[in-house]
Amino acid sequence: MVFWFSKLIKIMINKIMPSRLLNIIAGFLLAIMFFTALSTIPKESFTFDETAHVAAGYSYLTQRDYRLNPEHPPLVKDLAALPLLFQNLNFPKQDPSWVQKEPIRWWFQFDFANKFLYHSGNNPDKILFFAKLPMLFILIFLGWFLFWWTKKEFGPKTAIFSLLLFTFSPEFIAHGKLITTDVAASLGVVLTTYFWLKFLRKPNAKSIISAGLIFGLAMLLKFSLVLLVPFLGIITIIYALLKKENVFKYAGFAILAGLIGFIFIVYPVYQFHISNYPIEKQISDTVATLENSPMGPLKELDIFMAKTPILRPFGQYLLGLLMATQRTASGNTVYFLGMIKAGGWWYYFPVLYLLKVPLAFHILTLISLILTLSFSRRDKSLLHPPSFRQQKAKVEKRAKFSLTSLHSGIRKPFWVNFDTLAKRAKEWITNQFTVFAMMVFLLIYWITSISGNLNIGIRHILPTFPFTYILVSLGIVYSFEQIKKPALKKAGALFIGFLMAFYVASSIKAYPFYLSYFNELAGGEENGYKVAVDSNYDWGQDLKRLAKWIKENNIEKIKIDYFGGGDLPYYLGEKAENFDRFSGPQKGWLAISITQLQGGKAKPVEGFDGPAGYYSWLDKYTPVAKIGYSIFIYYIK
Repeated sequence: MVFWFSKLIKIMINKIMPSRLLNIIAGFLLAIMFFTALSTIPKESFTFDETAHVAAGYSYLTQRDYRLNPEHPPLVKDLAALPLLFQNLNFPKQDPSWVQKEPIRWWFQFDFANKFLYHSGNNPDKILFFAKLPMLFILIFLGWFLFWWTKKEFGPKTAIFSLLLFTFSPEFIAHGKLITTDVAASLGVVLTTYFWLKFLRKPNAKSIISAGLIFGLAMLLKFSLVLLVPFLGIITIIYALLKKENVFKYAGFAILAGLIGFIFIVYPVYQFHISNYPIEKQISDTVATLENSPMGPLKELDIFMAKTPILRPFGQYLLGLLMATQRTASGNTVYFLGMIKAGGWWYYFPVLYLLKVPLAFHILTLISLILTLSFSRRDKSLLHPPSFRQQKAKVEKRAKFSLTSLHSGIRKPFWVNFDTLAKRAKEWITNQFTVFAMMVFLLIYWITSISGNLNIGIRHILPTFPFTYILVSLGIVYSFEQIKKPALKKAGALFIGFLMAFYVASSIKAYPFYLSYFNELAGGEENGYKVAVDSNYDWGQDLKRLAKWIKENNIEKIKIDYFGGGDLPYYLGEKAENFDRFSGPQKGWLAISITQLQGGKAKPVEGFDGPAGYYSWLDKYTPVAKIGYSIFIYYIK
């Protein structure tokens, strides 16, 4: 494998592959990703959030009523529910969890989902399979667009390298098949950035409208993408200043694009979704949901919008945004590194990024950064590198990339040559504005994620991954182009080939348990639960595997503490016994989801007033089996 990858790297670096061959390779990589993810779907059960999402999406399309799951925008849920319209499903419209005569509570959506999926005569496994197919198409479209844009902007070498990193990413394979918003949010970031940069470079009616419509679509994918607003505002102002354009004109165009997105995309989509949602119900749900909200004026504004017929769609959108913002600020009860806390740690996402992303990619990142820094300081011609777009017809004048060319030629410390540094920084940003924009987004998203308290999964920073892949690939390709000695270039290709083989092997080794993937620094999938659980490791995906194990081992009764979206009576019948996790030591067969187990063993952080230590009695026992990696089986005599 190392030999073939080193050959591929040498071809990528030294030769320009025909466009047709390049597209065939890209298609082959995306096909591998698609069928890898697809093949795992029948073996897994619904994860925790998926049940609420698919039931809500089906209710939106069939009832046009947005009472369920308002804390997420509708588009992903709608797409998941589209194939279900052809299944003639039973909708439990009279169930109390749908009627909701009492004030709305967050668990209503899960009660209704359980009733809809498992206890209304529907086939949950068939629903699961078909609802996941649109998610796979979102995943593959993201990969294709990432490849297409990177090839157009930075050249074929960087494009194929970036795509290789994407298609074998354990995180994208794991979450790309789930009915959740994280991969779609990544697509929203990439699409919006591309069309916004296109508008900045050529601000005409067509580009402004296109940017506005794509921005509106992004706002319907995930509420965290509201961070696109400051990101787009920053790069718009900086671009205008660099090009010595009228800042107010560009700001006006940007505001116009934003209004186009909200008026022509967000408003009509939400209007459709609330068209059968009684105004009295929307008002009461809004008031009950925001009862304890600290949002103050925004809370009152939202209630006012819910009461005003023409503003109701924006009121429902604002409700979801306020719910998401409040949840990010307050956080969840979470297990991390042997501790349990109602809130977050600033280092949660950096540690997970270090331990959940393949180790080979971290090494590639370091190589890319170190070599780019080294070569760019010696290559003074990099201050004004032509873009690949400008030189694609002239291979001998291929685009050069430098992360730090702004330092080249500076002989004195930068604090002495501030004017020179500022001038070079301005010139570098002007000539590498796409790279600069990507860096700005990564900075905004990472700072926001680190400062928030919602620490429940690396999936929340997935939107940063595509740009990271591009930047690392740029650095690798640029660095190889600077190596002149054939022997060094051959050795470098061999080493990079080894790292890419290591990266791909790590992904293949994780099959089919991609959700539980941890790299070698964490001890692999076998030990990842010691770092973090929930959507990082155990989200309920292995219930069908548990049912199979119980059948194969002729287990008559087993007590289960399950965390996830599956239904115990549906899959296990009378063999499953619920038990109170707080009731102390148990006897007989026990199956415990590792999220529940770690939460019951963790050391509470000072100030945590929730239950803790209730599974410490299991420390002296060794599991007799593990289902996937997420459910531990004990037999206590």
